[in-house]
Amino acid sequence: MLEPAYQADVVVVGAGVAGLSAAHRLTSAGVRTAVLDAAPCAGGRMITEKVDGFRLDRIGQLLSTAYPELRRTPGLDALVLRLFAPGVLLHADGRHHRAGTPADAGGARGALHAVRALASAPRNAPRHAPRGTSAPRALAGAPLGTPVDQARLGMALTRLAGTPAARLLARPDLPAGQALAARGVPARTIDGFLRPLLAALLCDPELTTSSRCADLALRAFARGRLCVPEGGAEALPELLARALPPGTVHTGVRVTAVSTTSVTTAGHGEIHCRAVLVATDARAAAELLPGLRVPAFHPVTVVHHTTDEPPATGAALLLDADRGGPVAHTAVVSEVDPSRAPAGRALVSSTVLGPPPPHVDTAVRRHLSRLYGTSTARWETLAVHHTPEAVPAMRAPHDLRRPVRLLAGLYVCGDHRDTSTVQGALHSGRRAASAILTDLGASDSLPAADPPRALRPAA
Repeated sequence: MLEPAYQADVVVVGAGVAGLSAAHRLTSAGVRTAVLDAAPCAGGRMITEKVDGFRLDRIGQLLSTAYPELRRTPGLDALVLRLFAPGVLLHADGRHHRAGTPADAGGARGALHAVRALASAPRNAPRHAPRGTSAPRALAGAPLGTPVDQARLGMALTRLAGTPAARLLARPDLPAGQALAARGVPARTIDGFLRPLLAALLCDPELTTSSRCADLALRAFARGRLCVPEGGAEALPELLARALPPGTVHTGVRVTAVSTTSVTTAGHGEIHCRAVLVATDARAAAELLPGLRVPAFHPVTVVHHTTDEPPATGAALLLDADRGGPVAHTAVVSEVDPSRAPAGRALVSSTVLGPPPPHVDTAVRRHLSRLYGTSTARWETLAVHHTPEAVPAMRAPHDLRRPVRLLAGLYVCGDHRDTSTVQGALHSGRRAASAILTDLGASDSLPAADPPRALRPAA
């Protein structure tokens, strides 16, 4: 617990990944930093609940190996990423269709084959090829559209993969659905592939998200692999907190007011400093900083089940292209990261976007039975996590680089200042740390141009 007279150069309010990453850059530059959080542990919304040997993420945001901040953020050297199977698995018209990316196919030459559905079977035939065998190519009725549509989509993904992010940010900003239609993308391709994919990446099945943000998400999908941190979402903030000097992070400390030279806490007095960084979620930040814009939010419900007979989808991320139930996407997460379930048990995690339906678990079970093609009657429900304000909405026009410096001595960061992703949270933390170091006249020993290091994906 902090003493009332505790002094620091910078006080960071909020121990989520944005605040922790900023604190690491500040302490590395020799700036005395204290991180305060009202919760009993660090992590913000990246929380993992432990139940009978299972590790259950509350929101379950997907990461990508193409996120540059995962490589650039100091303190994440030991982060191990568990990879989903290449591409995604689409459920449409009672069948499963596997869709890959240009990265899976080795670049532009294989782009057409990458985006074609690679697994399609009649309703009464096995839907998944045995491991170690090649699956047949799709029939013409794949959710990606006609072969010509597939070729166009493949080339579009290839172009996105090779386009600098700055060029994407210079494009006109429209709602994603409207922008895709204006570019001539067929409605079948949008509804059968891009809508369910962007719903998984951005939690927005209605495609109201800024087209610039959608382009960045599709670019990351085309350049890398979808993944999750080994051991649960909490592994990422835990690594960041562990890399800070001992005594930097103080949990159970609620901040009630901030200024450019101090923070006031409930029960721990006033803490004097040279600068304050508010790194909380958008609503909590607006309570401390009146006048700060509070965005709309996408509600997310994650339902976790366990079974001793897992579906035969392997480590694939399964998307519902039909929108035939509440589940937007689901996966046998224990196939992706075995550390999330005890031996002999499978963990199936499913995401519902928007307001959950009445009797959500019953509705989810029925939908999962159709998606996986198996009975879910004997599956055990481990947890139902509903987060009303899970992900800030990024409706067009959206400023991806909202100011982090409010005035000298007072700063703000978080996914509501950038993109509503882990990448955006980390990037906003880096921007805020750089602004603070500039104003304090300190040397940033970890500049933005640090060469990215290799990630540690697990097979």
